Amino acid sequence: MAHHVSRITSHASRIKGELVKERTKLLILIGIYLVAYYVPWDDPVIRRSGLEAFMMLREYAREHVLTCLIPAFFIAGAISVFVSQASVLKYFGAQANKVLSYAVASISGTILAVCSCTVLPLFAGIYMRGAGIGPATAFLYSGPAINVLAITMTAQILGWKLGLARAICAVIFSVVTGLTMALLFREDDANRTAGQMYLPDEEEKGRPLFQEGIYMATMVLILVFAAFAKPSPESGALWQKIFSVKWHITAMLLIALIVMVKQWFTKDERLTWVQATWGFMKQIFPLLGAGVLVAGFLLGRPGHPALIPEQYIQDLVGGNSLWANLFASLAGALMYFATLTEVPILQGLLGAGMGQGPALALLLAGPALSLPNMLVIAGVMGAKKTAAYCFVIVILSTVAGMVYGSIMG
Repeated sequence: MAHHVSRITSHASRIKGELVKERTKLLILIGIYLVAYYVPWDDPVIRRSGLEAFMMLREYAREHVLTCLIPAFFIAGAISVFVSQASVLKYFGAQANKVLSYAVASISGTILAVCSCTVLPLFAGIYMRGAGIGPATAFLYSGPAINVLAITMTAQILGWKLGLARAICAVIFSVVTGLTMALLFREDDANRTAGQMYLPDEEEKGRPLFQEGIYMATMVLILVFAAFAKPSPESGALWQKIFSVKWHITAMLLIALIVMVKQWFTKDERLTWVQATWGFMKQIFPLLGAGVLVAGFLLGRPGHPALIPEQYIQDLVGGNSLWANLFASLAGALMYFATLTEVPILQGLLGAGMGQGPALALLLAGPALSLPNMLVIAGVMGAKKTAAYCFVIVILSTVAGMVYGSIMG
C-alpha cells in the first residue's frame, strides 16, 4: 500500500513539474509577443538601443565565449564528474573549517581572475556538488573582484590610493559576503548537509590523485592564459610579455590536456565529462545571452549610448552623498564589465566629475555583478538567495564608497 501511494505521489510531482515548465514557456512566449507588439521600434532611441543590445552580444561572443566561457564550462563539468563530493565538502562544505574554506575560496578567485560571467560555471559546479552557500558565494565574489592585474591597473591608472582601497575591500568583501550568506541561509545549508551525510562511499577510479590534480590544474591554466586580457601601455613589462606569448602557452597546455584525457581516462569517463559540460551550457548560456541583450539595450557599451544615456549616470555620481554611492553601486551591479574594462570606464567617469567614493563603490560592485550574472545565479541557487547576495554586495560597496570618499575629502 505504501509503495502504491509513493508511486502516485511521484507521478503527481512529475506532472506538476512538467506543468510548471510548460507554464514558464507560455509566459516567455507571451512576453516576447508583448514586447514585439507594444515596444515602439520605429523610435530612433529604441532602434539605437536594440542595435546596441546585439552589438554587445556580438562583442561578448567574440571576446569571451571561446576564450573564457568554454574552458570554464569544461572545468565545471570536470568538477561535477571527477572531483569527489567528499573533497568539495571538506574544503567548501557547510561544516568545513571556516578559516580554511574561506581562504581557499579567496585564493581560488585570485588565481582565476575571471569576469562576473566566466566564474558562473565554476560556481555552479562547486555549489551543486555540495559546497556551502558561504564558501560558494565567497568564491563567486572573489573570482572577478580579486583580480591582481585589474587591481594593478587601477593603481597605475586611477591612483595607488584607489587601487589599494579596492584590493583591501575586495578581500574583506569576499569573506564578509560569504559569512553573511551562510548566516542568512544556515537552515538551508543544514538541510543540504543532512541530505549528504548518508551518501555511499566514492568508487575508486583506478587513477592516482596527482593525475587528476594535474588534469584540473591544466584546465585552469588554459582558462587563465586564454582569458588573459591585453594590458594597457602603462602596465609593467611582465604583463606585456605574458600577453605576447599567451597563445603559445595555451596551445601547449591544450595539447598536454588532450594527451592526458586520452591516456588517463576511459571512453565512458570522457563521455560523462562532455555530458556534464553540456548540461552546464544548456543551463547557463540561454540566461546569459538574454542578460547580455537586456544590459546592452538599457545601458549600451562604453561610449555607445542606449536607452539610459551615460550622461545621466555621470550627473548622478558626483560628490560623496549616500545617493551618489548607492547609485554607483546599483549601476555597477547592473552593468556588464569585461575583465579590465572597468578601469578605462572609471577613468572617463572620473574625468567627467565622478566622486572618489562612488568610483570605489562601482569598482567593488561592478566586476562582481551584472544583469546576466544575476539571472544565471538565480537559476542555480534561487531568486531569494540571489537577491540577498546582490543586496549584500550593493550595501557593502555603498558603505565602502562613503567611507573612502570621506577619507579622501
